[in-house]
Amino acid sequence: MSETTTTAAPPASEPREKLTKKAVTADHPTWCPGCGDFAVLASFYKVLEKRQLDHEKIVTLAGIGCSSRFPYFVNGHGAHFIHGRAVPLASGISLARPDLHVFLFGGDGDGFSIGVKSKTDPAGAIDMPVNPMKQLISAGATFIARTHATQVNHMIQMIERAMDHPGFSAIECLSECVEFYPGAFDPANPRKGGSFELIQEKKWDNTPEDELRHDVTDELAAYKLAQLPFPGVFGVFYQNDRPTKNALEKKWIETTREKTGNASDLELLQKTFDRMK
Repeated sequence: MSETTTTAAPPASEPREKLTKKAVTADHPTWCPGCGDFAVLASFYKVLEKRQLDHEKIVTLAGIGCSSRFPYFVNGHGAHFIHGRAVPLASGISLARPDLHVFLFGGDGDGFSIGVKSKTDPAGAIDMPVNPMKQLISAGATFIARTHATQVNHMIQMIERAMDHPGFSAIECLSECVEFYPGAFDPANPRKGGSFELIQEKKWDNTPEDELRHDVTDELAAYKLAQLPFPGVFGVFYQNDRPTKNALEKKWIETTREKTGNASDLELLQKTFDRMK
């Protein structure tokens, strides 16, 4: 007598709800009227809607300051960290949970140093200003771009390209502070008489025109672009693919586990205790 065994089909997963701006909006932004950060946040919402990321895998982080209020306005995992130290927090989260999409926002004060007029600097800072693009290149970021808060379509393009790049991606966004430094970035705003000059990237089409275009993989060429007089040019300064810290650590863990015979964490801990006896 034969016996037939049937295996029940796994339950069908329910279709996910579409990610919308309403779903990712946590609160009404409270920046000063006219602040460029409104446009940056709106562009971020658009990208999240367009990409349809898993809602529970969105992480928004920041340090301290006006632009660092982003986590308040994004409905998802989020956190603030101490002034100027949000990048290590973001790195740690990404290493611990490589399945998450980690976005980090910060202003010039949080990332570099306060440069506008203040009570302690009533005439404004007289120090030589920091060049963010040079610092990012020298720090080893593998995707570096610049955009402007008034150029929404370009800003969205840069955010998407940064998301698609495996590794540390950074975008400098010129976002006007209407309270302390109105008009600071007007030279790059065509609506205010400025010039928004885009970087012409190499197309590798073997044409004479291509010789004059920018090679995004050339670090020295990126430095030259970073040295152009303010407001400079906009687009991708540098992009290079190399093993990420996440990939290197994953390989290191796998190699170590092989050496231990794929022992469990508890077994490894027990071996350590045995050696202490």
